Amino acid sequence: MEQRTNNAGQLLGALVLGAAVGGMLGILFAPAKGSETRKKLSNKKDDLTNEMKEKFNNFLDEIKLEAESLTDRASAMMQDGTAKLEHAKMK
Repeated sequence: MEQRTNNAGQLLGALVLGAAVGGMLGILFAPAKGSETRKKLSNKKDDLTNEMKEKFNNFLDEIKLEAESLTDRASAMMQDGTAKLEHAKMK
């Protein structure tokens, strides 16, 4: 689980960084007035912020699902262990 979470975090960071750098370079090298460029940068910032929030929320959802799965498995193991203990006491 930890390795999967670490890989997902690294991938998320790389994607966000790549999108940010590519978007900013594209805007900065495009011929436009300063006011237009600032407006485009502001819009890109908003888009990037929203994208980061969405990716972070998806990441949190994955973590929650993994935690629920681990909780369910732990509960099943406890029930199985309890049943085996009760069975052993009966012998």
